[in-house]
Amino acid sequence: MSLLTLLRHGESQWNLENRFTGWVDIGLSPKGEQEARTAGEQLKSYHFDCLFTSVLKRAIDTATIVCETAGFANLPVFRDAALNERMYGALQGLNKDETAQKYGAAQVKIWRRSYDVRPPDGESLADTAARVLPYYDTVIFPKLAAGESILVVAHGNSLRALIMKLDNLSKEEIVELNIPTAIPIMYDYDAATGEVVKTALGV
Repeated sequence: MSLLTLLRHGESQWNLENRFTGWVDIGLSPKGEQEARTAGEQLKSYHFDCLFTSVLKRAIDTATIVCETAGFANLPVFRDAALNERMYGALQGLNKDETAQKYGAAQVKIWRRSYDVRPPDGESLADTAARVLPYYDTVIFPKLAAGESILVVAHGNSLRALIMKLDNLSKEEIVELNIPTAIPIMYDYDAATGEVVKTALGV
């Protein structure tokens, strides 16, 4: 049975500063680097055939630290902007609390938590899903179905878009889902049914 493991990057410097990050290429904080090492320790006993990341530094660096810690030498790596974080447009770089004071907490909550409302010049979660899911369906899933075990290191919203599909969540359910930094989320591919289901294993 092949394994799909999803991992949000470790805490970034702008996560620490409570800023909207989106596509701005911010690195990990010291805490984020340690979170990645901890995830690597947790994954040491697992085997992966390939690794997928976004093209953003915080995901790439998390994946690098995980692989170094876990001893995943020479793991084939695929990077694609399809797995990038949701693009927050005009909100990128702004402190979330200050943004709420400027635009109103209710409006910022709609931008952050609704499924299909875009922030100014940015993407909604629906827009993010529109690029994540075709990439999963055409590139990642065929490898999983062929028996390969896969590690995906990406972002809170790109992974939420994927988990919405895998867990069959509604629009209302997915907007309430919070994905912690650098905690592995595991799924098994069942060849008999062709389904991907959350594993009872966990780490």
